[in-house]
Amino acid sequence: MTEKNAYQQAGVDIKAGEQAVELMKDAVADTYTPNVLDGIGGFGAAYALGSNYKNPVLVSGADGVGTKLLLAIAADKHNTIGQDLVAMVANDILAQGAKPAFILDYLAVDKMRPEVVAEIVTGVAKAAKASGMALIGGESAELPGLYAKNHYDLAAFAVGVAEREQLLDPNNVAVGDVLIGLPSSGIHSNGYSLVRQVLGITTSERFKDLPIAMQETLLTPTKLYAQAVWPLVEQGFVQSMAHITGGGLTENLPRAYAKTLSAKINWGSWPILPIFNELQAAGDLSLEDMLLTFNNGLGMVLVVKSEDTQKVISQLSQTNQAAYIIGEMVNGQESGVVFEGDAPW
Repeated sequence: MTEKNAYQQAGVDIKAGEQAVELMKDAVADTYTPNVLDGIGGFGAAYALGSNYKNPVLVSGADGVGTKLLLAIAADKHNTIGQDLVAMVANDILAQGAKPAFILDYLAVDKMRPEVVAEIVTGVAKAAKASGMALIGGESAELPGLYAKNHYDLAAFAVGVAEREQLLDPNNVAVGDVLIGLPSSGIHSNGYSLVRQVLGITTSERFKDLPIAMQETLLTPTKLYAQAVWPLVEQGFVQSMAHITGGGLTENLPRAYAKTLSAKINWGSWPILPIFNELQAAGDLSLEDMLLTFNNGLGMVLVVKSEDTQKVISQLSQTNQAAYIIGEMVNGQESGVVFEGDAPW
């Protein structure tokens, strides 16, 4: 029997970490663009901006996945949680008017299981590539004693690039501008502590007791918007934009325009996915709770000039991106977002 070294006896398996790197390296390398100067294994990752920019600005973001991780762990399904991670940072960067450029991930585990780690990071890599980003580095750490059995945490840091004059400015939004909502794929990655509470998901077993369709719905990954939306930003069609995450429409949308304005949104102008009605009924949640916790079917909202509305919708349709005219900008009222029509709850 091979004798373990001291570090392995303490619970850290360096060989397993090396095996995980070997399993994931092809998926990571597949995200590389000519801008990536150093590959996997260096002490730092180098990314060349190139000479095409006149006055480049770097836009950065860092985020995690939240307690949605507990559901992925319960299901032992780790191939889509990486997309949730990428989407959280890539969509934020996009909302500033920058093109996502590169991403680094951090994965901390209780025990290094090479196949699981490779599955998670491969999911990150595929989503990064779909968002036009290179996965140029990261860290996988085995931390025995810190995490419960089979548990892990996942975080990312990403950077986008834009010409300074290209950055979206909330002050450019004016009365009469149109709000175009892009549908979410589901709950995305916010509100899962409330989801677990109202559905009674207190253990892994309780999650597995849910109908398979519900399990799949709860694990549906966050939608990536960069591929469809960046060309619109590049062409100057977008005045401002809001990524609808924690805080919902009521807290995220006002970040996209000046305080002297309000967004008037029409109920019924976009489809509210069934999962949100199920959550509302299960928890007897108020309209305010729904608005402050969930995206309720809208993952991104674009603010465009009225004369550009049809061009934007047409161009989005060419990339198979659904879009809905959900309202318009008006003079500031009692709050940053006002709703008209019959509320669904």
